[in-house]
Amino acid sequence: MIRAAKDWVKSRWPALRLRVILLSVLVFAAALPGVGAVFLRVYENTLVRQTEAELIAQGVAVSAAAANRWPGARPEPVAAPPPAPPADRRAVRGLGSPAYYGESRPGDYYRLEPLTIDLRTSPVLPDRPERRPVTAPLPEAVAGADLVAPVISATSRTTLASIRLLDGQGVIAGATDRGVRLADLPEVRAALAGRTMTLLRADNDYEPRYFLELFSRAAGIRVHHARPITVNGKVVGALLLSRSPRGLFVGLYQDRGKIALGVVLILLVLIGIAAILSRAIARPIEALGAATREVAKGGGTIPAVPQTAAIEIRALYADFAAMAAAIERRSRYLRDFAHAVSHEFKTPLAGIAGAIELLQDHLGDMNEDDRQRFLANASADAQRLSLLVSRLLDLARADMARPEADAAADLLAVLHRIADGYGSARFAVTIDAPEQLPPAAMPEGSLSAIMTGLVENSRQAGARQARIGVRVEGDRLHIRIEDDGPGIAAADRPRIFEPFFTGRRESGGTGLGLPIARSLVEAARGRIDVVDAAAGAAFEMELPVVGR
Repeated sequence: MIRAAKDWVKSRWPALRLRVILLSVLVFAAALPGVGAVFLRVYENTLVRQTEAELIAQGVAVSAAAANRWPGARPEPVAAPPPAPPADRRAVRGLGSPAYYGESRPGDYYRLEPLTIDLRTSPVLPDRPERRPVTAPLPEAVAGADLVAPVISATSRTTLASIRLLDGQGVIAGATDRGVRLADLPEVRAALAGRTMTLLRADNDYEPRYFLELFSRAAGIRVHHARPITVNGKVVGALLLSRSPRGLFVGLYQDRGKIALGVVLILLVLIGIAAILSRAIARPIEALGAATREVAKGGGTIPAVPQTAAIEIRALYADFAAMAAAIERRSRYLRDFAHAVSHEFKTPLAGIAGAIELLQDHLGDMNEDDRQRFLANASADAQRLSLLVSRLLDLARADMARPEADAAADLLAVLHRIADGYGSARFAVTIDAPEQLPPAAMPEGSLSAIMTGLVENSRQAGARQARIGVRVEGDRLHIRIEDDGPGIAAADRPRIFEPFFTGRRESGGTGLGLPIARSLVEAARGRIDVVDAAAGAAFEMELPVVGR
């Protein structure tokens, strides 16, 4: 089922440019906070808690006014506020009250009343019942309510909050709804017990006015806040405040200017980031893709690495340049190799074809000696073709060789076998090497074939002696093979490792021995070169050491 779903998505996945993908990812990442604020109710919860903070502030002011004007209230001494915080502290924090600089401690002059409701976790209680018992409020509460009525009226008219003053029995003492008993409400019980309480209640009178309000949880609720009125150290009444918070989309509409400015700034930042990413990623990749297509057509040049490209893109440019150079070298090698193969095969094939044609045309007129001579020439050409094919297979295997992790060869054992095999009065092999040598990191068969080929070349060139010197430097074996033969002409040295280049063609040389040797050495991550010598020919070879 999962595979079928993946196949369905792949079959309908659109082909997108890298710029579009980058911009889409950035826009999605930038939209996540806004989406989270709406769907996770972060912004709406902030609006509800802001309403609670406003009700607390109003309740503190009105309850203080009621306590001071309550009948029989004794004036209490007003504590002098502490010195204002340092000017730089206010400038940095932007707040005037020290209560906002940290949590209040017991005995502090300023006390910050914490917010308690949370739209995500606080339960929403039913609305106040419409039918409530009516009881005569206490006379002193009625008198206090009448004295503070102008403050309550002005506050309600400005803040749109419903404010009710209750006596010590939980009965409304103000002019509006006077006598209604609310003592059974939990917030009123808490206030009459000397505690403040804020909770959420449903608003039965609320009617949605627009469709988007269905997505707002705070649209149909009211925030209710109750706090005690304390006179002469005794709770004599309570203040009950309630107000509907700003709805989610109402708040968004009212803050549309700030939100629009934020969206514009975010888009500008996204466009800037997308432009930077485009110059660092998209454009270099497009340029590299265009260069790849040109190289595939057989032309084009490798573009310069853009200075604004990312480090990985720069590395990709370097790898592409190395790959293109390797492809060019390989293509040139294949062209030259194909030309050389065709040239090397053409001569024996032409000889065989000529011998066959002569035998076909003049077989009856030809004497036995001529027939044998033509057949011998054809046989020699066929043998040369067979040798060329065999050596070409050896070269192909050498070119395809790869380093072997566990390969190890005993160089001294190989050299001693070669010296024993070639030792004679006409040709001698001498070895100058330490008694203990670390093993070379290549197959012993390959090392034996290389050393045997080099020594055999010296013998066939007419040398009477070949000297092999070995030394160890760090993690490399340095091998020098030199002889006392006629040497290699300076003009031939640059081509000595080219396939089919040989100075012994008449004696049967194929010109593939040294190319095979170089391929085997390079497959082991080594190096072989022809070097200057006082007399004769000399080669130097470097091979890695096992485990170093």
